Amino acid sequence: MPTSRAALRKKIASQTVIAPGVFDGLSARLADSAGFDALYLSGYGVSASQLAKPDNGFLTLPDMQMRIETICAAISTPLISDADTGFDDVGATVQAYEKAGAAGIQIEDQQVPKICGHIPGREVITRAAAVARITDAVAARQDPDFLIVARTDAREQKGIDEAIERGRLFAEAGADILFIESPENEDEFCKIGAALGDMPLLANMVEGGRSPLIPRAKLVEMGFNFIIYPVAAIAASAAALDAAYQHLRDSEPSGQRVNFQELSRMVGFPEK
Repeated sequence: MPTSRAALRKKIASQTVIAPGVFDGLSARLADSAGFDALYLSGYGVSASQLAKPDNGFLTLPDMQMRIETICAAISTPLISDADTGFDDVGATVQAYEKAGAAGIQIEDQQVPKICGHIPGREVITRAAAVARITDAVAARQDPDFLIVARTDAREQKGIDEAIERGRLFAEAGADILFIESPENEDEFCKIGAALGDMPLLANMVEGGRSPLIPRAKLVEMGFNFIIYPVAAIAASAAALDAAYQHLRDSEPSGQRVNFQELSRMVGFPEK
């Protein structure tokens, strides 16, 4: 099971935390073994790996709760998990994620059904409704160290200034980490850091997404201290799986893989 939520809260308050995206038990165990301070469970990754569907509102609370439980049973690293728009009842979702073992939850201000934050066409709810989601999340948590990550997708339709203002309001509502989704250039990242840098800020690095990929050191200089790479591992896994299946169809099994003994070790068979 993951280490204490309090330890992660302390780290985020005082240092830079890098969190890779995980999507199932094996990916989480490998990321756990790599030695990160936190892991991040994205709705995109679960929707793709479990349902083979896009991150477009298909996931349910039971889907995510079960995946969190599976992952937390396999790791010692704290897990932050995406909760999209809160699955109709933000308070119940917060408590379900806490019970499942997550160290924190991410709530966003999109309308239902939501769309992946790096796909065009997102619509957000009103400021007041968005703040209410965060207020409800803060009020519902049982463990005061359970982290509330407040995300706004307002940048696309309403501009960076509105997104920053929503971030400020989320902080006033009690959010622990602010997440301004998909700034479109480095100047916007700098503007976010200048306006909200007294709070822990999350930077979402999606290869091929709407935001530029910025080196970690530069993100830290801009004021971001929680940096996630939500699709890096699942994209690499998809490429490896596709290549393996193509090779197996046309020939024999590819040699570009871990051997059976190593795979068995990864999933927990005792070494002999």
